[in-house]
Amino acid sequence: MITRDVDAFLAVARDCAPDFGPATARAAFLVVPDGFARAAESAGDNRYMAAAGFDGACALAEHRALQRAMSAELPTLAFPGDPRAPDGLFPNNVFATVPGRLVVGRMRYPVRRLEARREDVRRFFTDVMGYEVHDLSTQEHPCELTGVMVVDRARGLGFAGLSGRCDEEGAALVHHAFGLRATLVAGLAPGEYHANVVLAILAGRAALVCPDGFADPGPVLAALDALYGPHVVRLSAAERGAFAGNAISLGPDTVWMSAGAEAALSGSSRSGLAAAGFEVRAVPLEAIEAAGGSLRCCVAEIY
Repeated sequence: MITRDVDAFLAVARDCAPDFGPATARAAFLVVPDGFARAAESAGDNRYMAAAGFDGACALAEHRALQRAMSAELPTLAFPGDPRAPDGLFPNNVFATVPGRLVVGRMRYPVRRLEARREDVRRFFTDVMGYEVHDLSTQEHPCELTGVMVVDRARGLGFAGLSGRCDEEGAALVHHAFGLRATLVAGLAPGEYHANVVLAILAGRAALVCPDGFADPGPVLAALDALYGPHVVRLSAAERGAFAGNAISLGPDTVWMSAGAEAALSGSSRSGLAAAGFEVRAVPLEAIEAAGGSLRCCVAEIY
């Protein structure tokens, strides 16, 4: 079921046991920021992207440190970047997995559609992992996968944020590609481009949410409180601007975010994460964040 009606969504979601699959990924992959630069097309609707000052050497060093840090928690691969694809270091928008299946998204901008044609990523999953490919990249509806769809992997629930990066049909296509049980659709606030910048579901039992990231936050907050209360951490505008909402659980008891996001956390946000049983792990990503995304955007999960 996919709907905008929070009552209809909760009528199904409340009964969904955490038996859909593992709450966190078994491995992950990154794409190296080779040719790190400002992507002019993507800047059209990404207010988090810097206007100048892109430091490629610093971004590469941060990215290597991120892979080293993540590898201590789960196997973390890295594919080489493509200088023609300056957004390529954010592969979670283009590639996502469910057990046995690689999903390829349809990107809004032509510069990002290059990424969806990468044969090395596709062949790794088909030839090495034995996965099937569910290819959405050639249809007309934008659907930037786990950028626009925040997923509770334990219960099989989705939270889709509509913007120029995902329309109604695109949300439905991702819902079906992931085989989700129920998805709540909500419009993002003007100026927001991806749901995963303003919402994170942590290991199926808690949530980080930026209420001002949604055009009408009421239904989203009602759903989150019903499913994850009392472990719903509401982030301020300042925390959102520092990418605290762009976080991910790589294990059952950890939440990963950039060092800038961690520094911006309020006392109440820290207490809320601790009460939910999460340890915050942070990696410096200041140079990478100039490109308009943060830690969660860098991580493509392997289930």
